[in-house]
Amino acid sequence: MPGQRSPPVWSPANVTQWEAPTFGAAARFRVGATALLFVVAATGNLALMASVCGVRSRRHSASRLRPLMVSLASADLMMTFVVMPLDVVWNATVQWYGGDALCKLLSFLKLLAMYASASALVVIGLDRHRAIVRPLRALSARWRNRRMLALAWSLSLLLAAPQLFVFGAVEAGEVGDDFTQCATHATFSVRWQETLYNMFHFSTLYAIPLLVMSCCYGHIMLHINNTHMRDKGKLRRSSSDGISKARMNTLKMTVVIVLSFVVCWTPYYLLGVWYWFQPEVVDFTPEYIHHSLFLFGNLNTCCDPLIYGFYTPSFRADLAACCRADRLQHPPRPL
Repeated sequence: MPGQRSPPVWSPANVTQWEAPTFGAAARFRVGATALLFVVAATGNLALMASVCGVRSRRHSASRLRPLMVSLASADLMMTFVVMPLDVVWNATVQWYGGDALCKLLSFLKLLAMYASASALVVIGLDRHRAIVRPLRALSARWRNRRMLALAWSLSLLLAAPQLFVFGAVEAGEVGDDFTQCATHATFSVRWQETLYNMFHFSTLYAIPLLVMSCCYGHIMLHINNTHMRDKGKLRRSSSDGISKARMNTLKMTVVIVLSFVVCWTPYYLLGVWYWFQPEVVDFTPEYIHHSLFLFGNLNTCCDPLIYGFYTPSFRADLAACCRADRLQHPPRPL
């Protein structure tokens, strides 16, 4: 959050506890770095969407993963076009100028984007588990994945909805007569209520998805190891006796995407948990640490399209085919 050493984005500290924020060196670095991340994330995720949704990609045999990647890219684009511009403007202006309704809406959209990204990774993990451990049930995978994605987005909307009631634009009279912030001020009567609210979101946004993904990929690794041990010393009758190279490559890609999510967001969430139970930590933690951890979390939106492109040999061909199709549909007009 702008001008303060903030906990995770869904609930900043009470306004009455804030010191007068300034647009210092750490905040200026955060604005510049966020603007750079915005360019990279927007370019990468739009390219991913164009590649995955292109005609050539739709003809690919592994199309069951296509709606899952579209969902993940959509969540990343929401983070890119909602969270990042808001963060840049808010840090640059120091206080909130958007009014109460926009404060509530943007707080809701920020949390929705984070939930959508985490839930998309859970659905991808469940899909990879079914594809590797129970490959004979792959025929119904596309419809099952669509139902799981619909459920994931519905739950994301439901879990993010409290932001519309918790956040609001409030005046901080102790800082200045005209100073306004978008915060949870006066929403909770005692601090433990806010801590409980934050811990609920921490559990549903990070801890539970991480547990589900760990179980899925842990079971996958165990299954692969058992398959390898069973087939060791035997001649495979056909390539279908084991796990296909294409399926293994897709598995590696999804594992790296999950690891990217964990590596990028874990430090930020751990700092938030520390802050909720020991609020005084904000007084001796350097401001640049909070800015850096938030930027590191946003880096995750840039990693997903890069990982997809690295593990998908046809990525550039799919993107080029999409661009050619667009030029054929919209030819340049003669001067």
